[in-house]
Amino acid sequence: MVNTSLEAGQLAPDFCLPDQEGNRICLENLKGKWVVLYFYPRDNTPGCSLEARNFSCLRTDFEAENAVVLGVSRDSEESHRTFIEKKELNIKLLSDEQAEVHGKYDVLHPKHFRGKDVISAVRTTFLINPEGKIVRIWEHVKSVGHAEKVLSELKKLKEK
Repeated sequence: MVNTSLEAGQLAPDFCLPDQEGNRICLENLKGKWVVLYFYPRDNTPGCSLEARNFSCLRTDFEAENAVVLGVSRDSEESHRTFIEKKELNIKLLSDEQAEVHGKYDVLHPKHFRGKDVISAVRTTFLINPEGKIVRIWEHVKSVGHAEKVLSELKKLKEK
């Protein structure tokens, strides 16, 4: 399986992307906060819905740790708004329709899906510290229990 070329310890690539309301969210404006940046393939698919709901359920726990959760896909702002409303989500979802940030984070890879070879986002989560460095990467994420694992790792890192 192909993995991202980014590594823990390096500065996270900067980005500015619109959220579901069209507000531009820039990594440089989040300095001083922990950032959970998770990439997922598509809105309203079973695994992506479960992952987003789990992060939403734990949002206040992440906020208590001075962390913000940002989901990123190639879906439009409108798709994100519909997804958030339908699934009752309370996290920010960023729209990367041109896949520029997907490219910076190296999360687009070929995979075989329904008999075809396609380029798709590999479900990947980056934990970025308040100084803007990547401190942990989860690749080929399984949705079940993932948000809890990220929160647990964040708490451990903050204890050090």
